[in-house]
Amino acid sequence: MIRTGLRWILAAFYFLAGFIHIVSPTPFLKIMPAWVPAAEQVVLWTGIAELLGAIGLAQAFSMPLRRAAAVGLALYAVCVFPANINHFIMDMAQADGGAGLGYHVPRMFAQPMLIWLALWTGGVTDWPLGPRKA
Repeated sequence: MIRTGLRWILAAFYFLAGFIHIVSPTPFLKIMPAWVPAAEQVVLWTGIAELLGAIGLAQAFSMPLRRAAAVGLALYAVCVFPANINHFIMDMAQADGGAGLGYHVPRMFAQPMLIWLALWTGGVTDWPLGPRKA
């Protein structure tokens, strides 16, 4: 029951994030590392990836599709981590400290949690809540 509820919440989160990436890409372009080529297209495709991952994670009929979506969202969260780090560095370098450590430090810890949550709610892993297998 908890896993299902969190799966729906995570799917809604990624669906909303994907929608925002597509309709309002400017904030994401601002935090994109300079070394990323075709930044506008990357933001568009990350939004599409989030939408498709959310739809796959939310569906209840195909466990292989749900697991694939979970793995995709986990890999997505790994791939966008450099943008989060870049945002942290750029923001903290501002004279006013930007959003501050109270925003950025939890965000850095949230990224691995999102990776695990995608895998756990998608049924890819039971770790650390399930029984250990011999």
